[in-house]
Amino acid sequence: MRPVIRPIALCLCWLWLAGGLTACGQGSGDDATGTRPVLHYFTWSDYVGPEIIREFERREQVKVVIDTFSSNEELLAKLQSGATGYDVAVPSDFMVAIMIQQGLLTELDRTELSNASTLEPHLQSLPFDPERRYSVPYLWGTVGIGYDSRIIETPPDSWSILWDPRYKGRISMLNDQREVFGAVLRSMGQSMNSTDPQVIEAAKERLLRQKPLVKTYTSDHYDQLLASGEVVLAQGWGGPVARAMADRPSIRYVVPKEGATIWADCLVVLRTAPQKRLAMRFINYLMEPAVAARTSERLRFASASRLAREMVAASTRDNPAVYPPLDQLARLEWMRDVGKGIRLYDRAWTELKMQ
Repeated sequence: MRPVIRPIALCLCWLWLAGGLTACGQGSGDDATGTRPVLHYFTWSDYVGPEIIREFERREQVKVVIDTFSSNEELLAKLQSGATGYDVAVPSDFMVAIMIQQGLLTELDRTELSNASTLEPHLQSLPFDPERRYSVPYLWGTVGIGYDSRIIETPPDSWSILWDPRYKGRISMLNDQREVFGAVLRSMGQSMNSTDPQVIEAAKERLLRQKPLVKTYTSDHYDQLLASGEVVLAQGWGGPVARAMADRPSIRYVVPKEGATIWADCLVVLRTAPQKRLAMRFINYLMEPAVAARTSERLRFASASRLAREMVAASTRDNPAVYPPLDQLARLEWMRDVGKGIRLYDRAWTELKMQ
């Protein structure tokens, strides 16, 4: 899960990208020699394992061309601005619902997706695409708190520690309005998808009281901040916290008792894909248990394949920052598209960042 899409007219700022990206969809879908089909893969910048791509190219005798994005906003904006030619993309959870609503996705051919039958039970029917007509969950995890156990000896169990003045200047929060508000809303006993103006205003006031304690709002480098000791508490996705553990073994991860976000990045085929059948085979390949396990090990995100879970190293499988314990599921919440309610979050976030 990455910074969450705000479904407003942000796409205009990406219009200049459309020309170059549209070109990737021109022609027959063959490579420059006309001998090999070409698959265009649009994914997160850190999701590409070169050896995994090369293996698929050898197996299928195709060429895979990769383009990357850094946020769901960028993904949607490029597609809305007219970019065509992409075959497979990797949007986050409720972003899938937005893309379905906008007619950007094609229905999946389940006869080509035998490996989708290995999904974890709790990922088989999700709120944004309950029948999995358009998406296959790929990687998943939680948002919680990474902390340095050498400094914070008693494991925190609540979001409230992010308001502890003892750690002033050593706290980082995600640079993501829905996740930041989600944390404080859950700490208030509210849904992170609330659209109640009074509840969101109360959450903003709590965040304003916290702001003097916060070193930075970042969604990109908090793992490095934790590993270097610049921060001792970080709101974040579990995967980067797990990567920080490799450099600083005292780092730990916890999902607060009040609850937190559960997220999934999904594999989809775009409606304008030139290579739809090849795209289905590519998705099926990425979901092969052995391939999915290698991806999980490299990225430190949980694979949606239950068979891949069994194949990863025990140190990965038993790390709660990577594979959330299943007994946590009851207190996790999917982030949803709040429709026009996003304006409330936009305004509150702007007021928070400006003060």
